[in-house]
Amino acid sequence: MARQKHILIIRLSAMGDVAMTVPVVYAFAKANPDIKISFLSKPFFKPIVSSIPNLEFVAANVTSEHKGVMGIWKLARQLKKLGITHVADLHNVIRSKMLRTFLNLPSATLDKGRAEKKALTRESDKNFTQLATTAQRYIAVFDNLEFKNLVPEVLPKPNKAPAIIEFTAGHSRKWLGVAPFAAHLGKQYPLDYMKMVVEGIDLLDKYDIFLFGAPSEVTILNNLSDTCKNVKVVAGALKFKEELNLISQLDGMLSMDSGNAHLAAMYGVPTISLWGVTHPYAGFAPFNQEEHCIVSDRKKYPKIPTSIYGNLVPEGYEDVMKTILPEQVIEKIKATI
Repeated sequence: MARQKHILIIRLSAMGDVAMTVPVVYAFAKANPDIKISFLSKPFFKPIVSSIPNLEFVAANVTSEHKGVMGIWKLARQLKKLGITHVADLHNVIRSKMLRTFLNLPSATLDKGRAEKKALTRESDKNFTQLATTAQRYIAVFDNLEFKNLVPEVLPKPNKAPAIIEFTAGHSRKWLGVAPFAAHLGKQYPLDYMKMVVEGIDLLDKYDIFLFGAPSEVTILNNLSDTCKNVKVVAGALKFKEELNLISQLDGMLSMDSGNAHLAAMYGVPTISLWGVTHPYAGFAPFNQEEHCIVSDRKKYPKIPTSIYGNLVPEGYEDVMKTILPEQVIEKIKATI
């Protein structure tokens, strides 16, 4: 009897990159119901992929039992017991390379396009052109494993979880999520501008606004909304799995070039994203949401994008996002949601 195909998909971090795998992995699962899927990532990210059919999540504890070379060797031994037949490496870092070596199975790996991205972000002789999207790069990995013609698609909206029904009781307007933070300040909208956006949307009295962030950011979020009547702070009030359920129910999301944009987009939620020293041309626009990207003024700041991740801010580029006016953001929300 032929051995059942069982594909290991590796994407260890970051949250946004894991979320960007979802439309591709979901399409793969639907197109290949006879193939078992094991998805390897950090434990916290399990809820992101848990609704994909025929998928088992495998936790990589890279800071404890799976740390270092011996830890990866231990992880490989654990994975071999699952009957893995193919490996799709959607990360292509040292850990995943070691793991592929230890498993010694048919595999394909992500082409990150480093040379093209360097040409896009360099200061002089910049090649300012649209690169392959992350979804396209993920699809290419499956193509190289002979799983052809994947057409990525968003997850279906789940039922409201009981915790969300309780949390949103009395909120009957359109639901707008706002995620004002980013990993690097180079791609975070100025908080005084964001406060004007939140206040302006609140005054319309057409939206219930939910503010997303980490528990450590609750005070800042409260300050953003202290004059508002239709705003609720999500940070610190819900578990991550519950936050995902709330995101899936939104009528729209306003986010930075950050993980929350990709979490919303994987459910097909209209997602408006604001871009500072990064740019959608690098391929990291939220899935199927390119038309809703608002970028900073490249005529005034021609070095944009200065980096892929927003961690490099040249002198004089600290205020690039002030070229995106609050009125512009409010009008985009009104037109989109």
